Amino acid sequence: MKAAIVFLAACAAMAQPAVAATTQVASGDTIAAPGRNTGRVTGLKLPRFVSLKSDNARMRVGPSTDYAVRFVYMAAGLPMELIEEWGNWRLVRDHDGSSGWMHAALLSGQRTAMIAPWLKEGASLQRSPGQSPKVTALMQPGVIVTIIDCSGSWCHVAIQRPRLSGYVAQTKLWGVYPREVIE
Repeated sequence: MKAAIVFLAACAAMAQPAVAATTQVASGDTIAAPGRNTGRVTGLKLPRFVSLKSDNARMRVGPSTDYAVRFVYMAAGLPMELIEEWGNWRLVRDHDGSSGWMHAALLSGQRTAMIAPWLKEGASLQRSPGQSPKVTALMQPGVIVTIIDCSGSWCHVAIQRPRLSGYVAQTKLWGVYPREVIE
């Protein structure tokens, strides 16, 4: 029982944000040491956005199949925010703020985003970035788009059905960080 409590405390501590440690190198440059700002397994930046590979992905309450299933997601391509790594398991958060553990095999590095579900009027898909270009489509909150690139204020996106592409204001997307540049 005591081991289970220690393990749960360790899992809770992993989800806490930490300040990145720095190291002074011989050249005088300061570099970030591997730590809480990078994944323990992959060494990639944390947090970061990923997407679901499968249309039947289980989120669990802990990092093992021994833990109960919290949610089953039925939408391949759904963006998730990856916030921690533990072996083959990833702690993720969805657009509603629900978090739990998913096996790494269920996640993809393919960047997708969702038209922000909290918007009342959705977002317009435009032929070019800017305030007054021609609108190609109006997208409802919750529509999933594939990210082609982002400039920090506008994202070039694609939709599979119907096949469309264009630009969306980055502030209207969940799945990219504010002012994030994606090439």
